[in-house]
Amino acid sequence: MADKNSCAALYHTHEQAEEAVRALQKTAFDVKKISIIGKGYHHEEHPIGFYDTGDRVKFWGVQGVFWDGVRGLLLGAATFWVPGLGPVVMAGPLVTSLVDALKGTVAVAGLSALGAALHSISIPKDSIIHYETALKSNHYLIIVHGDQKEAERAHGVLAASEPIDVVIHLS
Repeated sequence: MADKNSCAALYHTHEQAEEAVRALQKTAFDVKKISIIGKGYHHEEHPIGFYDTGDRVKFWGVQGVFWDGVRGLLLGAATFWVPGLGPVVMAGPLVTSLVDALKGTVAVAGLSALGAALHSISIPKDSIIHYETALKSNHYLIIVHGDQKEAERAHGVLAASEPIDVVIHLS
């Protein structure tokens, strides 16, 4: 990722996160610069299914419609089992950073693979801990990647969508 500036926002529900992505889309943000991360299901729900057949990906489960919709909007989608977090579903450019962390090409002492991926895009360790804790609590994280001006503009849009919190991270 060339630009390591970002704006990150946390949401309680997948509906709120989806609405935030749509708000970004309505204000002409490049959807190729948006990532979303969530656990994919709650403990009391049935496990999810996720498969790839060529260029078609399908997600099963209670939130299948949400994740299929996100996959249709954003670049790339994947699901991973991250130690300490469990199943994590994500879409957007952060997928590549997580794959690099899982392959060991990005490693940061004391951080999970997801933490290393977030650190690789210049998110500070204290924020990484905050985001991982929120994800463990079944919240959703949206990250808009870009230059400083894009991060600031994303902050305005995301702040209006009533997130738990929204922060600009500059490299």
